[in-house]
Amino acid sequence: MNFDRISVIGLGYIGLPTAAAFAARKKQVIGVDVTPSTVDTINQGEIHIVEPDLDMVVNAAVTEGFLKATLTPEPADAFLIAVPTPFKGDNHEPDLRYIESAANSIAPVLKPGNLVILESTSPVGATEAMAAWLESARPDLTFPQTHGEDSDIRIAHCPERVLPGHVMRELVENDRVIGGMTSKCSEMAVKLYRTFVVGDCVITNARTAEMAKLTENSFRDVNIAFANELSIICDKLDINVWELIALANRHPRVNILQPGPGVGGHCIAVDPWFIVSQTPDEAKLIATARKVNDSKPEWVIDKVKIAVADYLAARATKTAADVSIACLGLTFKPDIDDLRESPALMIAEKIANFHPGKMLFVEPNICELPASLQEQGRLVSLAEALVQADVCVLLVDHKPFKAIVKGSISPDTVIIDTKGVL
Repeated sequence: MNFDRISVIGLGYIGLPTAAAFAARKKQVIGVDVTPSTVDTINQGEIHIVEPDLDMVVNAAVTEGFLKATLTPEPADAFLIAVPTPFKGDNHEPDLRYIESAANSIAPVLKPGNLVILESTSPVGATEAMAAWLESARPDLTFPQTHGEDSDIRIAHCPERVLPGHVMRELVENDRVIGGMTSKCSEMAVKLYRTFVVGDCVITNARTAEMAKLTENSFRDVNIAFANELSIICDKLDINVWELIALANRHPRVNILQPGPGVGGHCIAVDPWFIVSQTPDEAKLIATARKVNDSKPEWVIDKVKIAVADYLAARATKTAADVSIACLGLTFKPDIDDLRESPALMIAEKIANFHPGKMLFVEPNICELPASLQEQGRLVSLAEALVQADVCVLLVDHKPFKAIVKGSISPDTVIIDTKGVL
């Protein structure tokens, strides 16, 4: 089959760049999203997220007629599902309702020969669940779980593995894991991704492909947990953790990652729990790493409370209401606008909830504060924050923060640097 018409379900941080990558290769792409404002923005040739180079690619694709966005799916040759997979409740149980909803939305327009790919990072077995939902909605068609290589519909899991801020380049250059439910499913998926992927397309089965993405992010989470635990130990022993890690990493077989205020984003902070939820008795190290990283924000908050107390102890005439606190950075990683699962945002919210004094928030990648902070303080420039803050909490190593000149900060300002920038 020639994939002349491709549909991408979910136009977020992965779906929109993927749709744009296909459209840039002169494929007709229908992007589907449930948010009307997102659809309207894209159809105007603009984007609703921050990602380098994406705006130019989307604008060109829309202008040339290769990309359009809609609220409801239309017939296509291939369907890629890139919707969220959040938690259900407080026990980190995977919530697949968005995948189920996407499957049900495309079911009416499926036709024999179609390829359906699940790109959403998912627990093991999610692709099979999606196939079952499609089969239930379209009993007139055959699917791989019942008809194997002879099925009407081909299904595969092909997880994204790109870095925010570098998505357009990595979509093209990175190797792709292709996990078909049958060999023909895999072959069709490889043909589709070869439209723009120059990296290797490595074939496996759907379950292994699902586990591969979870394993990649769990590996990083465990490494970060080691660094975060080191930072807590070094603080107690009065050792500079960044110097320590730099020294340890001079060993040819040691590569410790950098500590921070926690772990955020919709990958590393989430994916390990998908493994733990299905194998709680076996995934002991992975679960422990998650707990270490999830507890780091509270450690940072305690450091802020101690800093405020020490600041006031040296100024008998002041109260906590007189102390201004600036939080530098709210996103989950540097130089993007993504607030999902952000430990920096969580820390800022909790500080604002207990601190009676002025709160200043610096986030150069957003235009307005999230709703949770709008009544708690002001979004200000870095220069204003450095002048006004009595306590400065650096939470994200954005490029502008790395350029801070030490002389621009008052020697009376208490600095809590969770990223080793200052």
